[in-house]
Amino acid sequence: MKRVLRELHLNRKTMLYLLLGMACFMFLGFEQSNLFLEFSSEQEWTLVLLFIAMFLWIVNPIPSSASSILILSLMLVFHLVDDIENALSGFSTSALYFVLMLSIISQALVKVRIDRIIARFLFKVSKGGPKAIFIGLPLFMLVSPILLPSAVARFKILLPLLRRLNSFYGYSDKSLFMKFCVYIIGMMNQNATMVIYTGGGFPILASQLIRDFEIGNFGWIDWFLIIAPPLWIGSLIFLLFVWQFLKYTTPDEDKFVRNDTLGVQNQEYETITSKTWVVVVAFLCMIVTWIVVDQDFPILLPPMLLVVFYAIPKMGLVTNKVIRDFDWENFLMLGASFSLGILIQENGTASKLAKLLIGFVPDNIELLGMLLIIASIVFILRFFFIVPSSAIIVIFPIVMSYADILGIEPMKLAFLTVMVTGSVMVLPIHSTAVYYGFQTGVFTKKEHYLIGVATSLFFMVVSVLTAFLYW
Repeated sequence: MKRVLRELHLNRKTMLYLLLGMACFMFLGFEQSNLFLEFSSEQEWTLVLLFIAMFLWIVNPIPSSASSILILSLMLVFHLVDDIENALSGFSTSALYFVLMLSIISQALVKVRIDRIIARFLFKVSKGGPKAIFIGLPLFMLVSPILLPSAVARFKILLPLLRRLNSFYGYSDKSLFMKFCVYIIGMMNQNATMVIYTGGGFPILASQLIRDFEIGNFGWIDWFLIIAPPLWIGSLIFLLFVWQFLKYTTPDEDKFVRNDTLGVQNQEYETITSKTWVVVVAFLCMIVTWIVVDQDFPILLPPMLLVVFYAIPKMGLVTNKVIRDFDWENFLMLGASFSLGILIQENGTASKLAKLLIGFVPDNIELLGMLLIIASIVFILRFFFIVPSSAIIVIFPIVMSYADILGIEPMKLAFLTVMVTGSVMVLPIHSTAVYYGFQTGVFTKKEHYLIGVATSLFFMVVSVLTAFLYW
């Protein structure tokens, strides 16, 4: 008993969060509020469930896996679904298993030390001095999602290499060079993931939603041509701002080399084995397949076959241990998010919520103004979620309801939602790669938040202008 009381005392904050969540639940459960008069009883309970889910995802009072199971359970408790099969409908979407397949493939690439190839490239470029890295690293980061889909994998591969370069050039641990590089492999890396719909969990889920809503069945090249031009141009323009900002905020002693190091020392590398090349070639074949095959071809099939290929005895890269080590907590959270997104769409909650929020849009406003207001709504809603993957599942059906209400082309709203949702990185927890960059301690909190806010707002404007002029 004493042990239980001690644990409760040590977890007072958790208990407080739970009490606040219960209070929120009870408040939203009452039907006296005029705000929700137009909602049916089922839709009101769906909103209650949505707010509970937001609370669990933001505060994280209990493990995310348990939160996911609770959300699924409450669908049955609130009589929002008829049976458990409907509650688990989110786990039947192919996008969820696409994330699983690509995560396993990314582990296989790291397992054969694909970082050696990247290291050779970086050290070869670095012989031209730090300026060569300043130019080469951003360009490499923009195209790297094509070769390595996982933003986290790219971060973990590049960080130790950049720290070695920082040391070889004679810079301090928090030098201008290191700050600039951490921004590239953190925030810029996160944005770069969106250029292909096979580039990690978020774009995979976004592309699946676009198909589910019958907005379009975009192929690999189609998606690339839609997202890459505005994102690349915006990233390179904003990079100049980040460079000037960091030059202004970084102490003078951290801006320049503090010794006579003129280049990177010669490095010895282990020979890249034939097995590594087989793994890389097989991975490139999967990408080529996505590019050349018909749009109706199941995009999940190539990664499934590649996982099997990596598992054959002579390769031995995918084992039972690799499967067990997968982030199943995140899998449960994404599945529960999908189920919740499907629910709020099918029972009309998304449409009603959209009509409620549309009250903020003035009458007789031009298209550009409507896009800016909708982008601002997406920006605000994004703060209710920790990661973009869970955010896009819930936000997307709400925003797409505006297409009929306001008469805006669905494609414009779809990609506006994708770009804004994927670009918000004000808080470190808004994406995993950004969080890892924050954890390095290279940036001060002030620097991180200023750059994060500026990045998020800049790309929100880029998204609005692109939707107005390009999409």
